[in-house]
Amino acid sequence: MTNAKLLRLLCATSILFCFATTARAQVSSLNPSAPGINPWTQDQLLAPATLGEQLKANKPHALILNIGKVEDIKNAKHIGAANQKENLDKLTKEVSPLPRNTELIIYCGCCPLATKCPNVRPAFLELKRLGFTNIRVLNLPTNLQTDWISKGYPLAEK
Repeated sequence: MTNAKLLRLLCATSILFCFATTARAQVSSLNPSAPGINPWTQDQLLAPATLGEQLKANKPHALILNIGKVEDIKNAKHIGAANQKENLDKLTKEVSPLPRNTELIIYCGCCPLATKCPNVRPAFLELKRLGFTNIRVLNLPTNLQTDWISKGYPLAEK
């Protein structure tokens, strides 16, 4: 093989590698269940203070679903880590009989919501897939300890 042919082959291989890498990065960046990609809007985020005050006052509120491995807040139904199929199935079974406009509040709190949480996105997407229209995400930007427990908001009684 001549040097010119070898050079062309190396250039072609480099170009193909660059296209393949770019395409793979674009596909993964569009995956809404990937951490850091939020399928919810800002309006669907619920401030801990808002829910905390509702629970302290025993005001009627939505169905609260713990879809993580953290402690249950007051009145929360414990589902478990929604990144595991059996827990996502448990979530589906729990909400299936409900009217699709039921207000649902989901939370995890294992880690920073916006960048790392492996549980909220799959749960949110599953609820949307099931046709629920009133889904809220408890905004725990750091974790449950920092954004809920340390603020004195109510936990489930043990």
